[in-house]
Amino acid sequence: MATDLFARLDSNINATRWRSLQLYNGYRVLVALLFTVLQGLFSRENVLQDVSGDLFSTLVLAYFIFSIVSAMFTWLEKPDIDISLPTQIIIDIGFIVLLMHAQDGSQSSIGVLLIIAIASASLISVGRLALFYAAIASIGVLLEQLYRNTFIDNAYSNFTPAVLLSLGCFATAWLAYSLAKRSQQSELLASQRGLDVQNMAQINALITHEMDDGVLVVDHEFKIKHHNIQAEVMLGNSLKTEDIAENNAENNKEQGIWLAKTLNEVSPELHSLLQTWMQETEHTLDFAAPNILKLNTVSRELRIRFLPISENRQQGAVIFIEDWSHMQTQAHQVKLAALGRLTANIAHEIRNPLSAISHANQLLQEEDNDPAIKRMLQIISDNVQRVDQIIKDVLELNRRDRTNQEIIYLENFISDFYTQFCAVEKIPSDCFKLEITNADTLVAFDRRHLNQILWNLCKNGWRHSKKAENSLKLTVSISAKTQIVHIEISDDGEGIPESVRSHLFEPFFTTEKSGTGLGLYIARELADANGAKLQYKTSSSGTLFIIHLKKV
Repeated sequence: MATDLFARLDSNINATRWRSLQLYNGYRVLVALLFTVLQGLFSRENVLQDVSGDLFSTLVLAYFIFSIVSAMFTWLEKPDIDISLPTQIIIDIGFIVLLMHAQDGSQSSIGVLLIIAIASASLISVGRLALFYAAIASIGVLLEQLYRNTFIDNAYSNFTPAVLLSLGCFATAWLAYSLAKRSQQSELLASQRGLDVQNMAQINALITHEMDDGVLVVDHEFKIKHHNIQAEVMLGNSLKTEDIAENNAENNKEQGIWLAKTLNEVSPELHSLLQTWMQETEHTLDFAAPNILKLNTVSRELRIRFLPISENRQQGAVIFIEDWSHMQTQAHQVKLAALGRLTANIAHEIRNPLSAISHANQLLQEEDNDPAIKRMLQIISDNVQRVDQIIKDVLELNRRDRTNQEIIYLENFISDFYTQFCAVEKIPSDCFKLEITNADTLVAFDRRHLNQILWNLCKNGWRHSKKAENSLKLTVSISAKTQIVHIEISDDGEGIPESVRSHLFEPFFTTEKSGTGLGLYIARELADANGAKLQYKTSSSGTLFIIHLKKV
């Protein structure tokens, strides 16, 4: 993290230094151009007070050419900044000292350009070589003054202006160095703070995207500012879950398909609930007691909780979405796990007296011919079988993870199952239709589990069908694109009421008086244990269950 910080900081500093050097080159070009124009217009009136007109004109022309060439190289950012800057500044100092010599030495106003050059160079170099530039300028000024005193008759013998200019150069270099150092420290601190904020934002985004609950951040205009994948899935987004995950991964997990959309476009029910919450004025509102919202579009119950993003809830809110049906499913799974462990431990203790009751009941049925007594004994027999079936179903739940997958020729397996099921359940062949569209399909599945899933589904379908011709259908097909095998079990019954569909795979939920409510739940659990998926689909008539499994 520290390495990335310093690398990023160095990159920003270099970019800033190049921009600053480009600005300084623009300033140098303007100064050189000004000298050229003034030299051309006012040379006869001796405005620039040059000692040697030819020397000054030559220096001005050379300085102008040097300015243009330096500006071109600086614009191309060639060569490296640490080479370009010292080279240009040293040459710049040399030209300014020579221009001073061509005029009136250290008393010339051109010496002010040295102060500007040293200050600019010190700031661009972030304080580095600042005193070196001042030393070069001071040496040049003092040597120029010494040369005048030695070789020119009308030269001034007073070194005071040259010394003052040299001291000004050092003072400027020191101030620029101090300012650059403080600026660098401030930039480093700002970069550290910015990196901390960025890391914190990434951590927050990672947390929200990995949460099991959905999160939505809505502003005062009900526009979505942030959300996670779970929110899209829970609110019934049209995209599939894998498509949503791929879309968010491509957009750095920060961008989503809902950003800049309004909450009303995503979920009108949630928008209405948020509006009602925002209109509340009581400060004693208990946020821990969430509202329950039922979205009919996806047939699931969502637990909604609002938290204001500021003291004024009109400014927006953070919306937490919990899948209430999923929580109920988890509660059922915990209950089943506890029940399964309990039943596994006392199965023999329950079955031993149950077997004794069943045996005694059979003996009584053989001896007593009273119709009323036989009716009572039959009720005992039916309930003994029901209790025994419940024990078998619960014990089966404990074996869902004990899969023994093997390669199965699906067509042969389905054909054998069809024949066996029709014989055991005494179903006429014209009432149960079998369709297999592909041959030689191989799947990896536990043979016993697949048989139990098909048996449960077909038995339920036959029980609720009209028991006429083609009332029950078993179809096997394969998708050419995805290589997914689809096993469909459909019947022509009255279908499943809409109020029951959301509870279809819940354990212990049944509409039958003699049912245990574990058949469909066990079928789905066994399908999941083998990497398959059991799905219910609405049909124009009757019910339709589909098993999706991968082809080997």
